[in-house]
Amino acid sequence: VQLQASGGGNVRPGGSLTLSCAASGNRFTLMYMGWYRQAPGKQREFVASILYGGTAKFAESVKGRFTISRDNAKKTITLQMDSLQLSDTAVYYCNADGTIPVKVGSYWGQETQVTVSS
Repeated sequence: VQLQASGGGNVRPGGSLTLSCAASGNRFTLMYMGWYRQAPGKQREFVASILYGGTAKFAESVKGRFTISRDNAKKTITLQMDSLQLSDTAVYYCNADGTIPVKVGSYWGQETQVTVSS
């Protein structure tokens, strides 16, 4: 399974960015797709996820600011990030699995950098 992430960049506090992740190479349904991030000097942390049926989950730190959506036909997910804060600066990773993982999914995409700075 390959996960192609795109959409990172630089933005000022309060701005918005959209991340996308497109899956390919899978002959099975990716029940779970989501995003993790890792800030400098910190551990990788969960950001948001969405199941095949549309059930979404968010980290407390991004609730109300981030939304996640999914296009099952295109095997893509989109993370809309609004009201970005300095603390959202991190490398973001797409994550996926064929089942609902206990912790993290089995498949990882390449990193995409999000930098929030004034």
